Amino acid sequence: MKDTELIVKLNQAITSAKASLEAVERWSEMLSEQNGVDSDVIKEKAKNLPELEDFANEDVKVVEGIFDGENMVAKKGDVYPVPSNYASKSKLIEGDKLKLTIQPNGAFVYKQIELIPRKLVTGKLIMDGSQYKVLCDDKTYAVLYASVTFFRAKVGDGIAVTIPEDGESNWAAIENVIPVKSTAKVA
Repeated sequence: MKDTELIVKLNQAITSAKASLEAVERWSEMLSEQNGVDSDVIKEKAKNLPELEDFANEDVKVVEGIFDGENMVAKKGDVYPVPSNYASKSKLIEGDKLKLTIQPNGAFVYKQIELIPRKLVTGKLIMDGSQYKVLCDDKTYAVLYASVTFFRAKVGDGIAVTIPEDGESNWAAIENVIPVKSTAKVA
């Protein structure tokens, strides 16, 4: 293959990669919009994490980023899906720092590396369209479906959730469920 042909092929590959990244960014923005997440805020938070570094070797790739309520956003803006059962079990909240190890076989292994300051608040579980949310005073926080099903929560239940200490979040992590009292009589 001539050098000019190789250069043309390399430029085609670069153009294709750029188009793919733009598509992923549009999907991320659409998903953020649908879930009430300000994608610009998440991207800005990810950019301002100078202590995070990505590295790769022949065997594994390690990427660090922040949790946006559903995904991990890396410093370069790449978005990696976080399994909802892991996020639920680990009680991740927006702003927590994660490390993702991508194994040679393609397996993703997440690890919490730094939790942001948090506080516990209580509210009531509601359904907003197809999204479970917790209404706390005058603010609602989306919660993961996996958490709702794990705790067997029902709409109307009292819910204790963890949120960032500053309260600036669209998502919360369920800590406990306070069931609605049953009106049924026990025999």
